Formats: sequence, structure tokens, C-alpha cells
Amino acid sequence: MAVGGDEIVKPRTDKREYRRIVLSNSLQVLLISDPETDKAKRFPSSIPSQLSLFIGFCMRSISFLRSLNLFQSSASMSVGVGAFSDPVGLEGLAHFLEHMLFYASDKYPEEDSYSKYISEHGGKTNAFTASEKTNYYFDVNNDCFEDALDRFAQFFIKPLMSADATTREIKAVDSENQKNLLSDIWRMNQLQKHVSSEGHPYHKFSTGNWDTLEVRPKAKGLDTRQELIKFYEEHYSANLMHLVIYAKESLDQLQGIIEEKFQAIQNHEKSCFSFPGQPCSSEHLQILVRAVPIQQGHKLSMVWPITPGILHYKEGPARYLGHLIGHEAEGSVFYVLKTLGAYIIKTGWATSLSAGEGDGTKEFSFFNVSIDLTDAGHEHMQDVVGLLFKYILLLQQSGVCKWIFDELAAVCQTEFHYQDKIPPIDYVVRISSHMQKYPPEDWLVGSSLPSNFNPGTIQMFLDQLSQESVRIFWISKNFEGEANMVEPWYGTAYSIEKVPTSMIQNWVQSAPDKNLHLPLPNVFVPTDLSVKDAKEKVVLPTLLRKSSCLSLWYKPDTMFFTPKAYIKIDFSCPLASASPEASVLKDIFARLLMDYLNEYAYYAQVAGLYYGIGKTNSGFQVTVLGYNHKLRILLETVIEKIATFKVDPDRFAVIKETVMKEYENYKFQQPYQQAMYYCSLILQDQTWPWMEELEVLSQLQADDLARFTPMMMSRAFLECYIAGNIERDEAESISTQIEDAFFKGPKPISQPLFSSQHLTNRVVKLDRGMDYIYPVEGLNTKDENSALVHYIQVHRDDFKLNVKLQLFGLLAKQAAFHQLRSVEQLGYITVLMQRNDSGIRGLQFIIQSTVKGPGQIDLRVKNFLSMYESKLREMSNDEFKSNVNALIDMKLEKLKNLREESSLYWREISDGTLKFDRKECEVAALRQLTQDELLEFFNDYIKVDAPQKRTLSIRVYGSPHSSELAADRSEQLPPNCFEIGDIFTFRRSQPLYGSFRGGVGHMKL
Repeated sequence: MAVGGDEIVKPRTDKREYRRIVLSNSLQVLLISDPETDKAKRFPSSIPSQLSLFIGFCMRSISFLRSLNLFQSSASMSVGVGAFSDPVGLEGLAHFLEHMLFYASDKYPEEDSYSKYISEHGGKTNAFTASEKTNYYFDVNNDCFEDALDRFAQFFIKPLMSADATTREIKAVDSENQKNLLSDIWRMNQLQKHVSSEGHPYHKFSTGNWDTLEVRPKAKGLDTRQELIKFYEEHYSANLMHLVIYAKESLDQLQGIIEEKFQAIQNHEKSCFSFPGQPCSSEHLQILVRAVPIQQGHKLSMVWPITPGILHYKEGPARYLGHLIGHEAEGSVFYVLKTLGAYIIKTGWATSLSAGEGDGTKEFSFFNVSIDLTDAGHEHMQDVVGLLFKYILLLQQSGVCKWIFDELAAVCQTEFHYQDKIPPIDYVVRISSHMQKYPPEDWLVGSSLPSNFNPGTIQMFLDQLSQESVRIFWISKNFEGEANMVEPWYGTAYSIEKVPTSMIQNWVQSAPDKNLHLPLPNVFVPTDLSVKDAKEKVVLPTLLRKSSCLSLWYKPDTMFFTPKAYIKIDFSCPLASASPEASVLKDIFARLLMDYLNEYAYYAQVAGLYYGIGKTNSGFQVTVLGYNHKLRILLETVIEKIATFKVDPDRFAVIKETVMKEYENYKFQQPYQQAMYYCSLILQDQTWPWMEELEVLSQLQADDLARFTPMMMSRAFLECYIAGNIERDEAESISTQIEDAFFKGPKPISQPLFSSQHLTNRVVKLDRGMDYIYPVEGLNTKDENSALVHYIQVHRDDFKLNVKLQLFGLLAKQAAFHQLRSVEQLGYITVLMQRNDSGIRGLQFIIQSTVKGPGQIDLRVKNFLSMYESKLREMSNDEFKSNVNALIDMKLEKLKNLREESSLYWREISDGTLKFDRKECEVAALRQLTQDELLEFFNDYIKVDAPQKRTLSIRVYGSPHSSELAADRSEQLPPNCFEIGDIFTFRRSQPLYGSFRGGVGHMKL
């Protein structure tokens, strides 16, 4: 057994211990010991208790609420086999196997016992299948980690794949594919694969569906289950696996556990999959593909086959070129495209540009430049292509610049050595994916630290971005009716033609002759990375200042000790929410500010400073975070831009066009997203429907925004939060400077709000004992998915009720997933999660399905709750205590970085609850909770027909179930059931919950 770890390069600020081991079966393992990963105090076994925080999150579908970071010990296994190894005629088999390993094993034969165990002990589990690897991972409360590892190891030792489970899970894979069929990201990705050599594995369809995994194999006399077992036995070999373990135990303890649990994995001495050569032959280069998307908008993607960057990762050639081609400051391709226009009117040709190396292997890779075009840009596609090649020519003429490489390397060094801690589950997945590609010393680094300046290598990559090897994908709905070919898996219409070098050269010659140049030296690169000694050990945010204009919350960094800061400023402006017009105008206002700042602030972003300006229900917010050394310079510029805001009609037109397309694309959202939107529209007072906002948007002009902005800003209240590596005096100075910018001077921009003007977020209060139903047809008639949001409104923020709701969510989420998704196969997206609307707590089931209409799904949810009632009553005291302990552990897990801490505290400020010690108070409530109290809570609020239950079912009917909509509407409803016809009539008729936000101050619990 090889043992090491000292050679592994790690950040200077990283106090974790690492050890590399190789088991006798050739399984490579990285052990990570982090004693700080566990700060939970165990719940005394003699006192009954309860629950889980709010992750009512489908184990293997979507990742909700990652930002709360309730993660503890984690593990990830990367297996060196993926979709490229799918047998011909069994497309999606590797992905299907990924699904099947979750079901059962010889040692733990009860179906779904692994996921159930992880869920009941505060964790989650997931997996993904890539081209050349499949990654399985989980996290769990620390004290259960060893048992969880034992169950996890059985995936790779002796899984069970029953015939019944095989059939059911093929349907789940098909459901997963169904949800992707109308997604432009999936469609265009597959189109790029389709336009490649048929004999290359890159060409394959990798998700799988009912046809590839059931119909076609059966027609050939193949048994999919036997093929699945054969695939597993041929490819799942210990020498192709890489395991990462992250826990609080010492390295010696972890090594002993791993040797015991994973030694039994068989080593079949398999070789890594390899398919030499590029997937594109000459017939697939110098092509122009016109493709028809689902959504509105125009996109241009230029793709070049290149040498894989992994072969030169320390020289960073693709990173160097991506940095320059993707730059957004003055002189860049994007800056010029923004300022170009047709004829006399400057409208701009692009709204975004990104550049860099895409996914690849050690055998092939691609360099991608993706540009979102305006309508004017679409009309000048050839000029856009020509301009990009002019910039590539500029790079050729300028030569490879050492100062640019050195600056980029310095930024990467700072980013690596002062990186934030991230959730262990994300960390282990990142590293296990690296282990297959990099030598052990760079498992943590990957390709993030270019250090060897090699102009020859960079020049080689630059030479590959040639006119002779480009692949141009031009995407627009304008091509409907013109495309004469169809991609077989997603049905994307497209056409293809060759574009010879002479044609591209004509485009280059006719492209606008603008002042393209290299970026300037970056003045935002931090040089002072010292950590200030917080004179006051402030554990929770403190209200430093409060006036009629502004309040300042302050929280110095006493936990993370990084040279970073976080500043948020919330502008509450009553006139910003008065109408649909106001809502749209404040959105354009915020976007224009971002647009104006971009060429200046892009340098800050490259150097690790980030800013955002976005609309809120009551106005808009400014967020600035990153290295504190030059953060104030950026903040001052942002504030100055707001204070001196003027409307540029040209940029207004571009932003308006972008917003218009976003509204028009609402109808292409997934049905479950539509259902969630309707739920929010019904519950949240003073919100406007997107249909009305779209209607008024078409009439708005630049002059409307010019008149609106000073009116919006005329009355305002600013709520500020300053945290991190900033001292108290500086925080007060910043807040004073902000206040002076808006409220001082001979002609102040803003006046304080009158006491009657302070805005609050109010939530509709559903009536007790009532079931409300909102049935509606899906917006996209081509979408075969239906969806249900079954929402149970429970209570206004209260610690005792919170923990009861959270505990029930913890107990029921995996059971709901197993029954409704795995057993009943309602749909791939099946989620039970909590909901919090400005302090109003509830529970919601979110299900999307092609097999049943939303009315039938609603019945299945109610049936599940009836069935689960007996399980809840039969739950042993030990199981109850175990789940309570799991929830306590989750709540007491340390936050990982300043951004997470700030987001958590800002939610308390935004909601007005101000319970900064919430987790300690809820833990105390948990420790007093009894099993009888949980049952009483279920009977009062959750149980079908419970006396205090308040239910809202949003039913979105997809095309196969549209006939059921009329039938469901014509049914006679019971007395306690009410169908919502008009959302706003209903909203006006209902009482509202009180808000936790008061006037200048806040109400408290």
C-alpha cells in the first residue's frame, strides 16, 4: 500500500490534513481530515427530540437551497467509465446503471435503504454520468459516517439489480430525458455532437430513454437487465476508481475505515477508456450550422477542435486565450460588439460573450466562443464572425505577452490560496473528478494554477483557432421553415453548409474597423491580503447606526479570517412597486447600471471582486463582495453611477429587447417552474404577473425611464449590511458616505420615507380547513409534462412550530421520493421541501410528470400522506431520537465562508425576524420536543382533512392531459374545496399575515 500526502499542493490557509493511499486492490483514495467539520453537540439519549432543517429535496433530481450549507462528512467515488463506453444500440446504459446502483445491495437488500439511511441522518446523495466517468457522492451527519460508508461501498462490491426495479428505473430515465427535450441547452449540445464523426463516441446520445433501453434491445432479443449486469462486471473495476473521504476523524482512523470497507471491491485490471483522435473530420470543419431553438433569442457559437488543455495544464494556454477573447473591458471584442450598431442608430450587436475550453478528454477538446446576439447583431452575423477573427489576428500580431500571463497567474495564485471553504460534498466531487486526470500533487489544484510561461504552447493553441477549422453554430427562431434536417434525439431542426476560407476572409475584411486592443494592467489586483484583528469579538450582527435615512448592520469576521468583505445595500423605494410599469422600469434601471459599470468593473471581477445590482419587490439591491483591499473603490464607483444615473437611449433599447425576450420565453419554462410561479403569485401580495409586465414593456421608451428614476429615488430608505475584514470605523465611514451621496447636498437625490411609506412583504393567509385549487393549462402546448405544486401553509415564524415542520420534512422527504418517484414512477422531478415566504412557513410537494395529469398526482400526494400517517405513528422512540439528533447536527454545523454567513444573516434582516441566534434557539426547541407533540402537529396541520390544514394545489396541465382540465373543472367540489378562477380577485378577498418588518425599526418575534 502506497501512502503519501505531503506532496499534495494545498492552499496556504488550508488547515486540513491530507493523505493519499492506494489499497491492495489498486483503489486510489484521498483522505481529508477536518476536525472543524463537526461542531454539533449530541442530543442526550434520555430526552426525546426531533428534526431536519429545510431540505425537502429530492435525492436525485434537483439541487435546491444549496446556499444553506447543511453539510457534514462526505464521500465521492469517481468511476472511470461513462457514456462513451455505452454499447452500440444501448445508448444511455452507463447513465441507467448510475440510477440502478441506488436501489439495493446484497448486504442491504431492502430497496432504497441507502438513500433512506442518508436522509434520516441529515444528508443527501446524488450522482452524475459524464463522458468518461461516473461520480457517486453523499454527505451525512458525522456520527453516522462509518455506517453510511459501509452502505455506499456496496455500490461497488455487490449491488442488486432486480428485474422489477430495472423496468421501473428505465421509466425514470425516460422521464429525465422527457424533461430535457424542450431545453435548448440539451438540444444544442446534442446537435454539436450529431455534427461529428459517427464512429466517434462523442457522437453518441448519452442520456438514454425508453426506446434505447427497452424497445430497441427487446427487438434485438437483448435483456436490458443482463446487459446492465454485464456492463457493470466489465467496467466497474477498483483500479479505475478514485475515492475521496472528508470527515472529522484523524487520518489514521479514516485509513482504517477505508481499508475495512472498500478492500472487497474487485480489481479486474481494466484499462481506462481511450478513443484516439478528434471527433471532427474535415467534413465537420469550416461549417455553418443554422439551428432552430425553442426559445426566443439569437446565439452564435464558434467552436474549434484544439489540443486538450489537460496536456499543458501548468502552462494554461486555453485559460490565457479565454481570458483575452472573453474580456469585456474597453478594446475587447465584447465591448466593440456592445457599441456597434446598424446604420445611424447605435443599438449594439451583443448582450454577452464567453470564451474558453469546453469539456473534453485527454484525446480531444474544443475551444468555444459563445455570443448572445441582439436583433441587429443577428442581421450582422458575418461581421460578428469577422470581428472575432480580427481580434484573433491581433493576438497573433501582438505575440504572447508575459505580463498578461504573469498577471493572470498572480490572480489565480491569490484565488487558490485564499479560496473560501465550500461544502464538503462539493469539495469531494471536485477532487475525485481531478484524480482521474492529474498527478497526485495537483489533485487539489487541477488546472487552476498556471505557473509555467511557455509562449510556444500558447502560440500553438492560438494557431488552432483558425479559419480552416472553425465550426459556426448560428441559432435563431428566424430559421424556422428554412432548416431541412432534423437531429434525431431531440428533434432540433437545422441546416448545414460549408464556409470556405475565402468567404470567412471576406467577412473579416468587411467587418467594422474598430479599436480592438489588449486589456490594460489590472489596477484591482489586491496586494494587501492582511487579516485585521477584530477589536470587538462580535458574534452576531450589530445595529451600528439607525436614522430616518439608513440603518447599518455590522458583523466583523470572527470565524473565517480571510481578507474578504461583504456589503449589501437595500434601497427601499415605495414608487418602485406601484404598478407593472414601475416593476419593469426598475428592472431595466438595475440592468442598465450593470451595463454601464461593466467595462470598468470587469477588471475588478477578474481580480476577485464581484458586484451585483438587481431589482427587489420594494426597490433594488446592491451587493459587493470579495477581497477587501480595493473593494471600497469599486463600491464608490457603483454608488456614484446610481447617484448620477442618466438613460442612454441606445443601451435602453438593447436592454429592453433582452427583457422582452426573457418575458416571451416564460412560456417555455418547465411546467413545475410555472406551477411554482403561480404559487408565488397567489401567495405574495403586491406582485405583478409577467403577462401584464410584458404588455406594458412594449410601450415603454427611454424617456419613461428618465422620468421614472428620479421619482423612484425621491423617497427611499437604505438598509446596509457590512461584514468581513472591515473594522467598525470603516463600516461607519462607508455608511456615512452612502448616506451623503443620496440624502445630503443642496439638491439631495432622496428624502427619508414618511412613516406610512415603509414597505412590507405581506403573504396571503389561507383559510383553515380549506383546499384551494388553481388549475391552468401549460404555457407551451408542445410540452408533454404536467406539474403539481401541493402547498401546505402551516404557520408564521415560531421556533417550536418551525422545528416540528422541519422534523416532519426530514422524516417524510425520502419516503415521499421513494413512493411517488421510485415506486409509482410519477416523474423524475419529485420533491418534498419546505417553503418560507417572508417568515410564513409551509411544506410543498413538487412533481412533474408525463404519465399522469396534475389532478391524479394530487390524489397520489394525499394518498401518500394518508399512508405515511401510519408510519409516523408506528415510529419507534429510537428512530424519533435519531432523526432529532440528525436535525440538531445539521443546525449546529459550522458555516463555511463569509458569503454563506452573510446570506444567512441578511435573510433575517430582509424578513424582519432578526433572529440571528436562530439555530441555537431552534436547537433548544428541538431538545424539548416530544414524539407526541410531533404527532399532534401532524394531526393539526399536515394530515389529510386536518382541522387547521391550509392547502393550495397548483395544477399545470401539459398537452397529453389538456382534456382532463375541463373534466376536472366540471367536477363537483366538496364544501371545503375552492377553485381559484382569477388570482387577483382571490388575493384581494383573502386576509394577509402580519409582517415582521415594522417602520424604520423591525418587529421582533
